[in-house]
Amino acid sequence: MFLPQPFIHAMPETLRDADPHSVRRLIAAQGLQMHLQPIIDVAAHRVIGHEALVRTPAGCAWRTPEQLFDAAAREGCILELELACVRTALQRRLEGALHGLLFINVSATALVRRALDAASRGWHGGTMGQTLPLAGVVLEVTEHERVHDIDALQQALAVWRGAGAALALDDFGDGRSSLRLWSELHPEYVKIDKYFTRQVHTNGHKLQTLRALQHLAQTFGAQLIAEGVEQADELRVLRDLGIPLAQGYLFGRPQPEPICELPADALTVLREREIAVLPEAHRVVNRALTARALLITAPTLGPRDTNEQALECFRGHPGLHAIAIVDDGRPVGLLARRVLQERALHRYFRELQGRDRCLTLANQEPLCVDVHTPIERLTEVLTSADQTYLRDGFILTDQGRYVGLGTGEQLVRRVTEARIEAARHANPLTSLPGNVPLTLHIERLLENGEPFTACYADLNHFKAFNDHYGYWRGDEMIRLQARCLSAACDPRRDFIGHVGGDDFVLLMQSPDWEPRLQAAVHSFNEQARTLYDEAARQAGGIMAEDRHGTLRFHPLTTVSIGVLRVQPGHYRTAEQVASAAAHAKHQAKLSRSGLYSLDSAPIEPAAGAGAPAVSTAEAGADARQ
Repeated sequence: MFLPQPFIHAMPETLRDADPHSVRRLIAAQGLQMHLQPIIDVAAHRVIGHEALVRTPAGCAWRTPEQLFDAAAREGCILELELACVRTALQRRLEGALHGLLFINVSATALVRRALDAASRGWHGGTMGQTLPLAGVVLEVTEHERVHDIDALQQALAVWRGAGAALALDDFGDGRSSLRLWSELHPEYVKIDKYFTRQVHTNGHKLQTLRALQHLAQTFGAQLIAEGVEQADELRVLRDLGIPLAQGYLFGRPQPEPICELPADALTVLREREIAVLPEAHRVVNRALTARALLITAPTLGPRDTNEQALECFRGHPGLHAIAIVDDGRPVGLLARRVLQERALHRYFRELQGRDRCLTLANQEPLCVDVHTPIERLTEVLTSADQTYLRDGFILTDQGRYVGLGTGEQLVRRVTEARIEAARHANPLTSLPGNVPLTLHIERLLENGEPFTACYADLNHFKAFNDHYGYWRGDEMIRLQARCLSAACDPRRDFIGHVGGDDFVLLMQSPDWEPRLQAAVHSFNEQARTLYDEAARQAGGIMAEDRHGTLRFHPLTTVSIGVLRVQPGHYRTAEQVASAAAHAKHQAKLSRSGLYSLDSAPIEPAAGAGAPAVSTAEAGADARQ
């Protein structure tokens, strides 16, 4: 490759006559450079070390590390290049310019082949005649190919550890670093792949992955390092999760000289007293619950068995709703008890039809459900125009072979229970967090020991609106309420949950919470008018029955928000906060002022009260308050 003259003059004198296509010559001329990127201690707010990253000199044919290593692969000198990178990084430490930990990338292949054994016994620094101890050096094992000989890798690592070095498993979670390596190599550090760090403040599944990795780190005795931290919001989540170490552009890009002080914007985040609003993972209802949960073990009949035999079988099993007719292990029909009993009431049934094959009275196209089918996929049975399956049940199979029966009653109960449980985590109408994440966030706020504002929002005269216009427009009203309240929240500081019906709870750390809520009340009250017919808007309300069945005038729907200022030490549990906020909401509805602020001693919850102050059944059902 032809190099422009300015680039040639910018290169070291020893490289000007070197072949720009020869990695070996670049190594021999000591042309490799090391840039340093800081690694920080999140809790201590300080730089604890650097990762050494190879760079080429200005004007070099290979301008990126990837291009350099690709060229080394073509030239057959990757191991030589790795050794040179290690020597160059250790030289920086020997020069006394680096303090704290020094992370150096090295492949597992190089360690297995013991190419670095000599370096692991101490590196001699040229004419200075000094030996560099390896205490504080961390080897980052970067393996782009599967490690086949873990025993050999462990032996090589034992030599390095004996010289004082530690081990880091790099890019964990990118598909190359495996859980087996973590378990068998026992690294002191594990670097989480940047995929799981980026946008973690908006992705609940990534958050759950980080929590799982924390449990693994505790089990195996390793410290986690979150790579790729670029945004303040990402750092807030990592800080609150308790991830101990972090690395990324937010703290500093790779540069020739070490970074000793954290940038001001990173320090600001680390010193904040507010907690981050953690994202919720979108739950899939009953992914783990399958049709096997509906299984009823029941006897069967053969295709040649008679109606008389079927009657005897039902007499012997009084709780059985149906009997499957099975031929060579595979169901061919389902005989319902009600069908056979209705026929048996006819005169001379035994004499005329008792010896007929029971298959003639059976449903010869029964619903067969594999036991591995997720329960949620069976909801179409509940909404089907043909309700036969709900009444007479269905057959459960495993790879087409009979295993038992299921009933419509069981299916309805299981689906209902599952949806109620799901609603505790995320409300199905608004997709906002439900009771469980709401309670967890209150607990985090109380543990943080800083003031916050708990708000309980409810609609006035909503039941009359919902009864008059129907559930479809009622749902639109609740979604409007969700939008207006969500708009009042700073997503970094404020949490909003939908606990059922038209009940919403906001947990706010924003100092300007009052004008935010006033704007939400005004916005909702104005937009709610548009959901009424013109006549109702002109009249200012509608005529509808109240809860006692009395016809009376109901004003247009508005929102009331009870506000509770929570001071440190005043409330011990989420239940107390929820109960006090519910009391403030009640006062707001009585005062008809839109906002009602309560700042008083904690109110002890009544016996049996829960947090939040709505039942699980209300949260799962589409309750209309």
